[in-house]
Amino acid sequence: MIANIVQARVRLTVVFSVYFNARIFFEEVINAKITDYVWIGSESWSVDSQIAGLPNIQSIGSILGVSVGQIYFPKLVDFETEYVKSIKSLDSSLYGCNQVCQDCQSFTVQNMSIPSQFAMSASFNVYSAVYAIAHGLHVLLDCKSGRCRNETVYPWQLLEYVKKVNFTVYNQSIYFDSNGDPATGYDIVMWSWNKVIPSFKVIGSYSKVAGSLKLNEELKWHTKDNSVPESICSKECATGERRVQTGSHSCCFDCIPCPKMTFVNQSGDLYTCQPCGSSQWSPMRSEICYNRTLQYLPWTDPLSLALLSTVTLLLLLIAAITVIFIMNLNTPVVKSAGGKMSLLMLWSLMCSCCTLYCYFGRPQVVTCMVRQPVFSVSFTICFSCIVVHSFQIVCIFKMATNMPRVYDMWVKKNGSDIFIVVSTAGQILICVIWMVLTPPLPIEDYATFPEQIILKCSETVSVGSVAQIAYIGLLSMLCFTFCYMGKDLPDNYNEAKCISFSLLVYFFSWIAFLTTYIIYQGKYIVAVNVAAVLVSVMGILIGYFTPKCYVILFRPELNTTEHFQTAIQNYTKKQSATD
Repeated sequence: MIANIVQARVRLTVVFSVYFNARIFFEEVINAKITDYVWIGSESWSVDSQIAGLPNIQSIGSILGVSVGQIYFPKLVDFETEYVKSIKSLDSSLYGCNQVCQDCQSFTVQNMSIPSQFAMSASFNVYSAVYAIAHGLHVLLDCKSGRCRNETVYPWQLLEYVKKVNFTVYNQSIYFDSNGDPATGYDIVMWSWNKVIPSFKVIGSYSKVAGSLKLNEELKWHTKDNSVPESICSKECATGERRVQTGSHSCCFDCIPCPKMTFVNQSGDLYTCQPCGSSQWSPMRSEICYNRTLQYLPWTDPLSLALLSTVTLLLLLIAAITVIFIMNLNTPVVKSAGGKMSLLMLWSLMCSCCTLYCYFGRPQVVTCMVRQPVFSVSFTICFSCIVVHSFQIVCIFKMATNMPRVYDMWVKKNGSDIFIVVSTAGQILICVIWMVLTPPLPIEDYATFPEQIILKCSETVSVGSVAQIAYIGLLSMLCFTFCYMGKDLPDNYNEAKCISFSLLVYFFSWIAFLTTYIIYQGKYIVAVNVAAVLVSVMGILIGYFTPKCYVILFRPELNTTEHFQTAIQNYTKKQSATD
């Protein structure tokens, strides 16, 4: 018990005990050298002279107690006086016996004394209790008739009549209220350490009838400088901290902060950090949960408006280039760019830009399932056309003379069309498998930001999307290969630099997107995705189509058959001289 008291870190203890157990307890308190505590005693021992006489009892601190109101009990004094006299007369005979028990030997006159006023008051409770039972039995057995009934009485029967007694003993009214409590009051007693053996001083009283506590004088604590002792085993926890009980007392606890996404309910369980709901969040040390905000890139966001304007302008630019190429379809520049194949490239780029409108607003099932597959197929068509065009130029200048059979087979079997169809079919197959196994659908992301719910499509970075991008990357590597093979072709046909520029822009844009996705996955990641597509499309327009439009519009003298034939003849002479 003493170890638990010390562990609890409190400096005030209520000792509710009979006096002989309290004596053993305080002997151990003194041995444990516990000092500067406050002890509140129950009526049984708080005015016990034997406990007050324990050696070094004054070292344990301040002692307060309660005692029934002081009552003069003359018959008890007379009885105790005669009892002490009779014991004294037997004292010599006890010690004269040869076979006296050890308990009798220790029972000496020195242990006997006339009861104090406080002891008489405590004894009065026993005296009045006997009278209360007697009055209850008197009514229960109908003794008013002059003869009590002779019958068995059960405790529960007697209790009902005891609660209703009302009599007077030594000018003290004895009765019980509705709760079964006596109407007597109590004296507040404090031990005074002015002498070696402490005295008991009444410093106040409590009135049951008035329901008030009254102190007659200021308390003099047995502490240094009479300072008021403090008994707090645990300070109140700060905001958002839960209690962890230490020891056996619920009022003694440590404070542990509640982690994120939990809260402590101050009006409920103070010992548990309760989790927030899935649509709620909370910071560390919180007492409430907050509703998460839904986050997605709306159409009205300033960044959305800027990107939408760029997409629209880019579509208009593609449309303008398409018109220019259609009007000059039979000119050498357009033919060198692939002729009708260049129109297919422009159409695929236009489809890629149109998918960007699906990235804005709240994600829907249709927009999630359409935007990336359509972009991947469209860009695959565009890159397949670039691969075919680069291969054909190499074939004309490299393979036509060195590998004529391969060149004839490529021309007669429509190798360019077959390659475009097969490569596009491969990308479509990837998209179909992806859509069947794990279709991209709108999801709510609760994990990225604790205070937000990110609305997005599930396909942003997945196995299917990575496979699509990797497939386009494979086509781009073929483009690089053919560009390197044709790096020494005539300037009119040498598009290695332009195509390489377009491919590098494509690579850098998607590397930047993936890097950003690793670092940030908020609502603006779709804006980064849109920007990557825009940069990729613009890279092809600037690197592949813009130089040709420049020649068509501003250098028409270079867009003639004679100019191209001259360039070919000069290349042939140069190659012959080299050989």
